Amino acid sequence: MPEVTVTEHLLLHQKRSPAATGQFTTLLNDLILSAKIIARSVNKAGLLDVLGGTGEVNVQGENVQKLDEFANRVLIYRMERSGALCAMGSEENADVIRVSEKLTRGDYILIFDPLDGSSNIDVNINVGTIFSILRRKSPSGDDATMEDVLQAGTEQVAAGYILYGPSTMLVYSTGQGVHGFTLDPTVGEFLLSHPDIRIPERGKIYSVNESYWHYWDDATREAVGYFKGTGNERGKPYSLRYVGSLVADFHRTLLYGGIFMYPMDQRDPQKPQGKLRLQCEASPLAFLAEQAGGLATDGTGRILDIRPQVLHERVPLFIGSRRDVQAVTDIYTRHTK
Repeated sequence: MPEVTVTEHLLLHQKRSPAATGQFTTLLNDLILSAKIIARSVNKAGLLDVLGGTGEVNVQGENVQKLDEFANRVLIYRMERSGALCAMGSEENADVIRVSEKLTRGDYILIFDPLDGSSNIDVNINVGTIFSILRRKSPSGDDATMEDVLQAGTEQVAAGYILYGPSTMLVYSTGQGVHGFTLDPTVGEFLLSHPDIRIPERGKIYSVNESYWHYWDDATREAVGYFKGTGNERGKPYSLRYVGSLVADFHRTLLYGGIFMYPMDQRDPQKPQGKLRLQCEASPLAFLAEQAGGLATDGTGRILDIRPQVLHERVPLFIGSRRDVQAVTDIYTRHTK
């Protein structure tokens, strides 16, 4: 089987993918270059002064890690010079980042989490970059508007993530299935390694932070209890796996099946809808899950149907195998009647 790069794969599917314009190919190539730069620093994290926190707190109220800051700088610098973007949204920045009129501006918007799971970097656990790509609605050449940025997940042109771990992987979709590419360091290219990924219809693993049990409502406790008990479709308990790095937990779920859950809880009155951000975490992963044959809901509704009202909107997330996610939705629906 010939080795296929990301760009070759995109061009092969160009006729079926309305996103595969020259601008989009440029965007993806600059995103890949950014990923290679970030991967190099992640792989040398123990040797460079990039471990630990910066002492600052980001817009999310979270401690900023040095690699967070580095990855964010790399992505903003490279992507605003790609000529394909008019605006960006980063988990680390409070406001929309509009590309200056002094630079070439394109028709796309990139929303990203520069380094998901970065609090785990000090203990050498997988981290990753999650991204969502939208097409602007306002006229080309003008400053991007909030309407351009605050689009529902169904309007994503593409979405994916780069996983930094034992190997560096790019997993993405343009609406034509989900495909995985592994970085071959000997040639410096991401090569197709996981074509047409399909999530199993039902899994045997559930993933959730059970230490928050006392902060959950009855519906959430019943949903988690479904997977812990014997009254589920399998007739026996699912195995519990929880890394605490969303991109790592989702990657396992995508390949092996099962369900990842981050429900709403009552720990923090400022975050009643849970912790995960809709646009830079839940929505892009939901796009991938559905393209791979799975589901993603907030408990009662489809994640991709939610139109954000603010840039850093938060949502509960239940994502994974179709039958496992449907079981959770059925429980929540029953509790809301």
